[in-house]
Amino acid sequence: MRLKFTKMHGLGNDFVVLDALTHPINLSEEQVRRIANRHFGVGCDQVLLVEPPRLPDTDFYYRIFNSDGGEVEQCGNGARCFVRYVRDRGLTTRTEIRVGTLAGVIVPRLEEDGQVTVNMGVPAFEPARIPLDAPARTATYPLDVGGRRVEVSALSMGNPHAVQIVPDIERAPVLTEGPLIERHPRFPQRVNAGYMQIVSRRRILLRVWERGA
Repeated sequence: MRLKFTKMHGLGNDFVVLDALTHPINLSEEQVRRIANRHFGVGCDQVLLVEPPRLPDTDFYYRIFNSDGGEVEQCGNGARCFVRYVRDRGLTTRTEIRVGTLAGVIVPRLEEDGQVTVNMGVPAFEPARIPLDAPARTATYPLDVGGRRVEVSALSMGNPHAVQIVPDIERAPVLTEGPLIERHPRFPQRVNAGYMQIVSRRRILLRVWERGA
């Protein structure tokens, strides 16, 4: 199979974008893994498919595949790249578009300065909607991670996140602890593990171990 692709990134989160508007593209998990492979393929965190709209009152539909081949619900940086892609390719003249995803409709916007912002909707904190194995919603949840107890806040932005506050994100155990949190049994669909340093009430620093990528 020969495919034309565009390579993009948002904040270093990189993507291979494929145009499936006129000709459907059906990729197997193995094909996604081969595209995403950084040694033998193009190399990316995720593969994005731009498709015709499936939902009422939307302009496009887009699908997101992690580098492990699995399809996921949402990606904010991917949505930002999506806007630049459809604008730069002349697929729309709108500055604000409505895009259908597995998680529902998002509304990314191209700003006057060329930056892209995304309204991803309201976070979901109820355990069943994340999903998280917990009897009730609380501010934080304890996890046994590699013999150490950590406290995380859990939420969904269309995809699940487990976030903990740390004093210094440069010293956070993202690469060692992140994979253990991602596959923790309390998260049946796995989870993105986030490490957040609060700089001020208006600014945070964040590092993420991304599920499947």
